[in-house]
Amino acid sequence: MTSPQPQEAATTPAPPSIGTLRQRYGERYRWYLLLSVMVGTMASIMSSTIVNVAIPGMSHHFSLGQERAQWVSSGFMVAMTVSMLTTPWLLSRYGYRRTYVGTMLLLLVGGIVGGVANDFSLVLFARVAEGLAAGVVQPIPAIIILRAFEPHEQGRASGIFGMGVVLAPAIGPSIGGVLVDLFGWRSIFFMVVPFCLASLWLAYKFVPKTAPGGVAATRGDGLDARGLALGTVGTLCLLNGLVALRGDSPLQAALLLAGALVAFGVFVWWQKRLAASGGTPLMNLALFQYRQFAMGSVVAFIYGTALFGSTYLLPVYMQVGLHLSASHVGTILLPAGIVLALTIAGVGRLADKHPTWVLVTIGLALLAASFALMMVLRLDSALWLLVAFAIIGRIGLGFILPSLNLGSMRPLAKPLIPQGASAINFVRMLGGAAGVSLCAIVLEWRLAAHGDSLANPMSSPARLAAFDEVFAMLAGLCALAICAAWQLRQGSGNPVRPAGPPRNTG
Repeated sequence: MTSPQPQEAATTPAPPSIGTLRQRYGERYRWYLLLSVMVGTMASIMSSTIVNVAIPGMSHHFSLGQERAQWVSSGFMVAMTVSMLTTPWLLSRYGYRRTYVGTMLLLLVGGIVGGVANDFSLVLFARVAEGLAAGVVQPIPAIIILRAFEPHEQGRASGIFGMGVVLAPAIGPSIGGVLVDLFGWRSIFFMVVPFCLASLWLAYKFVPKTAPGGVAATRGDGLDARGLALGTVGTLCLLNGLVALRGDSPLQAALLLAGALVAFGVFVWWQKRLAASGGTPLMNLALFQYRQFAMGSVVAFIYGTALFGSTYLLPVYMQVGLHLSASHVGTILLPAGIVLALTIAGVGRLADKHPTWVLVTIGLALLAASFALMMVLRLDSALWLLVAFAIIGRIGLGFILPSLNLGSMRPLAKPLIPQGASAINFVRMLGGAAGVSLCAIVLEWRLAAHGDSLANPMSSPARLAAFDEVFAMLAGLCALAICAAWQLRQGSGNPVRPAGPPRNTG
C-alpha cells in the first residue's frame, strides 16, 4: 500500500485505523500519538493542582470554612477517582478518539463554567465535571505506552511523557499565583482552555478511532452501572466519614466509614460475580493474581495519599502558615517542578534497565525526607531552604512516577492492560482523595489542640507546630509505602515482557 504524500496527509482526515495512521506517518507516529494525549493529560493535571493556589481567595469570596473549601479539591478527586473505572469500557465502546474528545470537551466546559460562576455550588459542580473528565483520560497514556511502544522503549516513552506532563503544573502554579494576585481566583479556571483546544485539534489529527488493540469499537456489554454506583457510594462515604471525624458526631463518622467498608466489600463481591457470569466488570480482579501488580497497587494507594495530601497542604502551609502571597507560592514551587520534569526524563531510561523496587524505594525515601525537613522551618527561615526541601521531594516523585505503573503492569497479559491502567490509577486516586481529606482533618485537629485556627490572621509557632505534625504524618506514610515497595523485589530483577506477540498493535 503506497503511503500518501506529506501534503496529502496534512489535508486528509485521519483514518480510523491505528495501523493506517502508522503507515501514513511512519514509526514517528507513536510519538505524535503520545504528544496528543500528553497535551490533554497536562490540562487535566493542571486543573487538579493549580486550583489549590486559589483556595484561600475563593474561601474569602464565598465566606467558606475550611471544611467546605477543601471540597473544591476533594470533590474533584472523588469524581476523578470513580470515573477512572469507566475508561476501559468507554474505549471499548467508543474507541480512543471519541472517548478522548468527549473528555476534553467536558474539561473545557468545566473550566469556563467554574471561571464565570457566582455561586459556590456551581463552582463545585464545575470542579466535579473537570474531575470526571480528568479521571477518564488519566489511564489512557499508560495503555498507549504499553501497546504502541516496544518493551525496551516503554521507560523512555514514559519518561518523556512524564516530563512534558509535569512541566505544565510546574509552571502553572507560578503563573496561576500571579494571575490570582492580579485578577483574582477566577482566572485560574481559564488556564485549561488553551490546552483543551490544542488537544482537540491534535486528537482529530493523530488519535485513532479504534479501541485498544487496533480493533473497531463495538457496542459489547453495557456499562457496569451497579459496580460504578457501589464505587461512588464507597468513595463518598469514605470522604464524608473522614470529614465527620473532626466534628462532634463520632457516631455519624463511624456509620459513614462503616458504610464505605460495606460498599467496597459489596463492590468486590459484585465484580467477582459479574466476571463469573461472563459479564464485563469495571475492575477485573484477576489483575491482583499478578504479585507485582498487587504490591504495586498497595504502594500506589499509600503514595497517592501522601502525594495528593501534600499537594493540598503545601500551598495552604505557605500562605496561611508562612504568610506568603499566592505569587510567592508559585515562584517557590517552580524550580522544584522543573527539577521534577528533568528527573522523570532521566529515570524513564533507568526504568528500562533497573528493578522497579529500587527506583520506587529511592523515590519514597526522598519524598519522606522532604516532608521531615519541612518540620525544621520557622517563620524567620530563609526561603531558599523551603525551595531546597521542595526540590528533594520532587526528585523523589521523579523516581516513582515513570517506574511504578510500568513495573506493576508489565507482567500483565495484553488484554488486561486497559483494566490494569484503570485499576492502578483508581487505587492511587482513592488514596489521593483520602489524603486530601486526611490532611485537612488532621490539620484542623492539631490547630485546635494548639489553641489556634486558620481564621486567625496572625501566624504563630503554635500554628507551625500543627503543620509540622501533619508533615510528620506524611513522612510516616511514605516510610510505610517503602515497606510495601520492598515486596516488589520478587520477579522484578528484569523487566517482564507483556504476554502476547512481540509486535505491538496499538
